[in-house]
Amino acid sequence: MSGTVVWFLRHGKTEGGARYWGRTDAALTADGFRQMEEATGNLAVDHIVTSPLQRCRTFAEQLSERQSVPCKIDPRLVEMDFGVWDGRAAHDIFAEDREALERFWRDPLRHAPPGAEPLTAVAARLRGACADLCAIAAERRVLVVTHGGPIRVALCLLAGRPLERVAETEVPHASLHMIDVAELAGAVCA
Repeated sequence: MSGTVVWFLRHGKTEGGARYWGRTDAALTADGFRQMEEATGNLAVDHIVTSPLQRCRTFAEQLSERQSVPCKIDPRLVEMDFGVWDGRAAHDIFAEDREALERFWRDPLRHAPPGAEPLTAVAARLRGACADLCAIAAERRVLVVTHGGPIRVALCLLAGRPLERVAETEVPHASLHMIDVAELAGAVCA
């Protein structure tokens, strides 16, 4: 990998099943932990940066210990805050307010859940985190352990697609993605 390209890993499956797990601090299932171990099995890194939420942090800290590398917690890597939908299953939201959920699926930029963090805010904090990652990535092999939302936003922006289309980006549990943090941050990394 080149100087500013780092690995982004989405956490594995969580307890409670498929839900809008935003800021709710859901734990990994045993299967979710195994998924992450398999995804990183042959990956040697020099530095790990993780979301503070336990579904990312627990694995990141254990991998850090196994590989004897530093692990930094960065709160800017948390999942999008889904507001009143946080921790709820899509089928429950659908039964309660089908139109609102369908609008969100079609255009999450303009139709966020009530009280949710705007996608533009997710993008801004992600760009800030990536700007800071530039210095680390210039000298080291870096793994970022985060969530589906930030990875989708990153991939959408890097592909030049508008944020309205962020939901079109597939980011399965425990998937690895190579991301140029300098390009995403709009920064020049030395």
